[in-house]
Amino acid sequence: MNTIIFSAQADLGINVDGDQQGSLQLVNDIRSFFKGEILELVEPNIIKSRNLSDRRKNEYELNRYNTTLYEKQVELKSNEDNFVITIGGDESVSIPSALADKEVKKDVGLIYFTGACLFDTFETTQNGNLKDLTISAITGYKTKEMHYYHEEPIPTSRAVIIGCRELNKEQKENLRYSGIQYYTAQDLKEQGIEEIMEKAFEIANYKTKGVHIAFSMTFIDPEYAPAVSEPKFDGLDESSVTTINEIITKHIDEVTSYDFVAFNPLRDEERKTEQIAINILAQIINAANYKSKLGKVERKY
Repeated sequence: MNTIIFSAQADLGINVDGDQQGSLQLVNDIRSFFKGEILELVEPNIIKSRNLSDRRKNEYELNRYNTTLYEKQVELKSNEDNFVITIGGDESVSIPSALADKEVKKDVGLIYFTGACLFDTFETTQNGNLKDLTISAITGYKTKEMHYYHEEPIPTSRAVIIGCRELNKEQKENLRYSGIQYYTAQDLKEQGIEEIMEKAFEIANYKTKGVHIAFSMTFIDPEYAPAVSEPKFDGLDESSVTTINEIITKHIDEVTSYDFVAFNPLRDEERKTEQIAINILAQIINAANYKSKLGKVERKY
């Protein structure tokens, strides 16, 4: 099995700059120890809308970029010998990445680690940052315009959000009406990471051919990892992510691909967030290498 790093250099889903550079910087760091194939898709040079009253900021440009990313991801993931690690970019690059898994595997689940719920719609978004529609787009909840290039979303019954916090009334209503399972950062602290992770894999892996995993740096509390465009407080620390990655490694034969998003180096302090990000990615790359040793595993359900 070949581990491929895909650099999705785009931050069209958010009205501030930096996430695009995050992908480039992390990939440059990874080159020091990763000798496999690295591919890049660079965002077109455009002037982004920053109008907070515009609920569909940069929609055309984002969809054009994501359509190209989707096509390239489908091509890569159609080869069963490839395990793709996509490094964003803001969270919106996870939309085509996850849906490419759905297109190739037909039946896949989703586990998304994030500080924001990423389950807004065009009607409920407060600032028009389309990255906040990421998981609602992946699961097809009132966001067809965000995935017009792909028909069948990942069902909410096979999707799990872990780590969200600071939820407003509209977001809670979206989550409730959609039926998607979510666990807040407080749930993790009270119930334990191991218990929630096992529940998440049970949900996302039920009658599927694998699980797409996405990790946003907003999952970690900004006290430990300040380099994110929209920090969410009262999150988890780096040791919690290490525990999560150990469980992911345990389930690596069930993982179809992995996204890492939302690192903004323009907001880092003495590169401490960058080091955390590299440590996380190194753990996932090691897990992917372990998956390679496992070989193909027959899925039965």
